[in-house]
Amino acid sequence: MSFFEKQVTMPFSGRLITVKYALMHAVYWILITGFFIYEKKYLIYKATLPFFLVCVIGRIMLLIGIAYLNLHYFLPRYFLKRKYLHYFSLVLASMVMYLIAQGLLDYILYGYVIGPMRNSSVLETISYNFFSTLWYIGLIVALKFSIDWYAQQRILQRILVEKLKAEVNFLRSQVNPHFLFNILNNLYALTLKKSDLAPEVVLKLSEMMEYMLYDSDGGSVPLDKEIGYLNNYIELEKIRYDTSPDISLQISGDTDGKEIAPLLLLPLVENAFKHGLSRQPEKSWLHGKIKVSKSGIEFSVENSKSAAYQNNSRGGIGLDNLRKRLELLYPGRYLLTIEDKKEVFNAFMKINFQGTPVVAS
Repeated sequence: MSFFEKQVTMPFSGRLITVKYALMHAVYWILITGFFIYEKKYLIYKATLPFFLVCVIGRIMLLIGIAYLNLHYFLPRYFLKRKYLHYFSLVLASMVMYLIAQGLLDYILYGYVIGPMRNSSVLETISYNFFSTLWYIGLIVALKFSIDWYAQQRILQRILVEKLKAEVNFLRSQVNPHFLFNILNNLYALTLKKSDLAPEVVLKLSEMMEYMLYDSDGGSVPLDKEIGYLNNYIELEKIRYDTSPDISLQISGDTDGKEIAPLLLLPLVENAFKHGLSRQPEKSWLHGKIKVSKSGIEFSVENSKSAAYQNNSRGGIGLDNLRKRLELLYPGRYLLTIEDKKEVFNAFMKINFQGTPVVAS
């Protein structure tokens, strides 16, 4: 907890307030006092310094009393509970009491201390005191509502951030079972064939699990590791096929020092294998291209597909998940397009690392 968020006890009432709240109100009353001193500085010469101080302190203390009576009693008990008639009646009554007290102070000061020097009538004096008091009370109420609104916005912002983190973590948790389901199917097929490649699959799977459990636990990972994870996945998928499908992944640009949210590249490739190559093992192909620049990354995956195969609702889980994660992690800074043709499926994703929004071309 910062110094400004620490709580202190108010004198007399025992109410707990934060240091920030106390400092803001202190600054407010210092400014009000300074303004009043400037306005009444002529009293120093007319009534001498002691009477001037009595005038200033008396008025400020009366204003403070009526202001905090309104803030801590009238507002919470009546105004915020929609008892408006009670609230405005009490405010009016408190102002009348203030006017009486202030009027007596003015009467003594101007009538006896410095002599009959005022040319204004009683009505003008009451009107001046009334509207000046109303102005000061309005300012302090506005200050309170501003502070409360700011505090509420900070709480809402904190809740929103926590909610976004929870949603991102939930979506990421869905990636892991989806991935394991496919890899374990691959491993099962190899064991049925008694393939010598099974130990290699287990080793690569172990490396990938280490990445998923430890390296990708933070908000971002080095782009090099994410691409290495993707290469391992592609190598594992290649092992499944008796034929040698045309599979390539081209990488251009400098990846050093670049970071990306973890497990964002996999869904496009995973979708291509699941709904493309696995449905058409012969003469199938998959071409991926990663282009890295200073501002961001472009990733395109194009694969062959059977003209007779139509993707169903379950097949879109990975891409729907990806789109939701992009919206949470890179709002306004990503582009994801899907082009599903008769025999070709193309997916394109662009992410800007910096604050520059992505504009669809």
